[in-house]
Amino acid sequence: MRWPGYTVSIMSETPKPPEIQLQIQLDDDVANGRYANMALVNHTETEFTLDFIYVQPQQPRAKVLSRIITNPKHMKRLLMAIQENLAKYESKFGPVEIIDPGTPVH
Repeated sequence: MRWPGYTVSIMSETPKPPEIQLQIQLDDDVANGRYANMALVNHTETEFTLDFIYVQPQQPRAKVLSRIITNPKHMKRLLMAIQENLAKYESKFGPVEIIDPGTPVH
């Protein structure tokens, strides 16, 4: 609403919290990474589970190397980050071809 001759200024009732810088620790064993050539994704209403697996050729068994459990909002942000990075990769190195999207390749 406007009132001629009056200036209305609105102030936020909640003060802005101070900005905190997040420091991320990366232990040596985690920094080396793990190679995975298969991933399984499952979900419930409240969370997603990602299992990263290494499958050796001609072996009947495989082992889950890492399991990540996250919420749907974070999963969506992760998916968007992966799509953005894959697009950058393909613009630099060319398209990544998937031979048969219905068949898992290890």
